Amino acid sequence: MELGMIGLGRMGGHMARRLLERGHRVVVYDPAAEAVQALVAQGAVGALSLAELVEKLDKPRAVWLMVPAGEAVESTIRALEDCLSPGDIVVDGGNSNYKDSMRRARALAEKGLFFLDVGTSGGVWGLKEGYCLMVGGELEAFRRLEPVFQTLAPAPDKGYGHVGPAGAGHFVKMVHNGIEYALMEAYAEGFELMQAKREFDLNLAQIAELWRYGSVVRSWLLDLVARSLEENPELGGIQASVEDSGEGRWTVQESVELAVPASVITSSLQARFRSRQEQPFGARLLAALRQQFGGHEIKKAKK
Repeated sequence: MELGMIGLGRMGGHMARRLLERGHRVVVYDPAAEAVQALVAQGAVGALSLAELVEKLDKPRAVWLMVPAGEAVESTIRALEDCLSPGDIVVDGGNSNYKDSMRRARALAEKGLFFLDVGTSGGVWGLKEGYCLMVGGELEAFRRLEPVFQTLAPAPDKGYGHVGPAGAGHFVKMVHNGIEYALMEAYAEGFELMQAKREFDLNLAQIAELWRYGSVVRSWLLDLVARSLEENPELGGIQASVEDSGEGRWTVQESVELAVPASVITSSLQARFRSRQEQPFGARLLAALRQQFGGHEIKKAKK
């Protein structure tokens, strides 16, 4: 089967290589010419523009976007609309907001085009282990591209599925990432607590490793904890600042809109906000208040 791939960053490049390794014909485009050439050297068909990519695909076409959410997806789809024909499929495999995906599906349907929103999880390990694919959109389009999903997934019968109508794929991926925030925060807090118990002189790398087998908290994230602590037991050189991709925020916002409590996910998102602050104003105000009402000593900030 053939597929057009737009966006050859880390994830998109890995996915294109996985498809090539398993015998699919892949036509690739990226504004960075060197990224295109690297995949051409591995068997892909290169294109110098979106129009050329479409021209090199046989009808009915399928074009997979792996570009940053927001305006990049919007502008790419607008450019593709004029090149594609009724019956063609546009796939957004990035982390778009599910509401945008619902809108895009409606707009493309008016032109006879299918749209699939594919929540993709796998990170840098996807090339080797396969990707978890959460697909939203028309079932007909899903069935047509199922051989592609089977190739990208960990196994032909595992790790991919049609989860609902347009927007559902990105909605499920949004919640997936919210859960990921909470799990990461739980591991971080637990290991920090053990690290603080100095009298036991705990070997955190050893504990992470033994938890990987038989424990009810074993997971792939725990595997990565063990790997991180084995490589760098004191986590030296790592700044305590954690970014958020936006999906955690969307998850929390959705919980408010639906009036569904998500206190742990919300707390994990707030912890990331706090990690990026130096001498946060709120904490300084707390110190000032204790001094005001109780005469408690305050520590002077370093100049």
